[in-house]
Amino acid sequence: MQQPPSSSSVAIIGGGPSGLMAAEVLAAAGVAVTVYDAMPSVGRKFLLAGVGGMNITHSEPKADFLSRYREREAELGNLLQDFDADRLREWVHGLGVETFVGSSGKVFPREMKAAPLLRAWLSRLREGGVQFRVRHRWLGWGEQGALRFATPEGELEARHAAVLLALGGGSWKKLGSDGSWLPLLAARGVAVRELLPANCGFDCHWTPHFADKFAGQPLKSVTLEFTDLAGKTVRKTGECVVTRHGVEGNLIYAFSAALRDTLLAQGSATCYLDLLSQKSAEQVLAEVTHPRGSRSLSSHLQSRLNLKGVRAGLLRECLSKEAFNDMQQLAAGIKRLPLTVHATRPIDEAISTAGGVRFEAMDERLMLKALPGVFCAGEMLDWEAPTGGYLLTACLASGRAAGLGMLDWLRAAAAV
Repeated sequence: MQQPPSSSSVAIIGGGPSGLMAAEVLAAAGVAVTVYDAMPSVGRKFLLAGVGGMNITHSEPKADFLSRYREREAELGNLLQDFDADRLREWVHGLGVETFVGSSGKVFPREMKAAPLLRAWLSRLREGGVQFRVRHRWLGWGEQGALRFATPEGELEARHAAVLLALGGGSWKKLGSDGSWLPLLAARGVAVRELLPANCGFDCHWTPHFADKFAGQPLKSVTLEFTDLAGKTVRKTGECVVTRHGVEGNLIYAFSAALRDTLLAQGSATCYLDLLSQKSAEQVLAEVTHPRGSRSLSSHLQSRLNLKGVRAGLLRECLSKEAFNDMQQLAAGIKRLPLTVHATRPIDEAISTAGGVRFEAMDERLMLKALPGVFCAGEMLDWEAPTGGYLLTACLASGRAAGLGMLDWLRAAAAV
């Protein structure tokens, strides 16, 4: 089954934030837009990410904001130049959704949910003439250059004047983001990097006793310290969770890129947990060495430092037996407990992915140099960022930039 070619229409493949933003830009300029998505409805990962509280961006100073994109700070800075956090909030307000800044600086919709925002957005897109084709899984290109899709009715081919690939990364396959596009582009001469887990959990070699007893237990108000491969040491306080396999949670995600890169280079990575970040090393040492009489060491630590449960369990898990016979070592371990991770969790469990289409493979319009008329945006580009609104902001900004790039391409082609 084949649709007739259209010289005035464009295809957006992927109905996530970047694809929808590009569709909005193009439709506003009068271009006929068809959004194809493999799932039964669009925006599924966007909706799931908003279940626990939709974090849309961050209010921190621009220089700090851009630094979150690490080695791709310059490239993302270009994309965010015309669509930064402030512009994003204005855009959300234009959809009739109010926002507020939380105590951490994160920006949320007033209702803390993604669904109202997505409903208003899709309504506006449909009113603007955007067509949606769901259950259309992109298979690549046919022999004559047409786009190939697998649909419930069989394979479909379609032709468009320009194409945007906004297919996401390689995590959360059940929501349509599986990274299957990477070999398709590599085979066409597009420079890509392997997809790797980002904002992910890590495996530790827990003993069965510890895993059985403490899996699912949260660690609140702990400080994590890690020195990356470049020798830069970062300390951050937050929360994480002990899992049956290791550790995960926002505090771990903040270090996941550095931990992952060290794992790849060295086979393991050791960070340090301050289990009592509200107390100084001197205070901890004084309490540990306080005479305990006939009390057990466990009772003593609980009484003097309220050190119990999963924190006490971690001490036993990560410190040697000798350290418990030396109060100096024990106090030092409480303030700087070595925690070694040995592997990332599987990529499909990650919140996002690193790797993808290299920026060097595209021109300034986000068009692939090897495939004129084909553009890329969103998480499938080679960048990563921590959670906190940075992912969504960059996806929206890149979608907008790609939409503008497609307009430029269409106008140039029409002028020939």
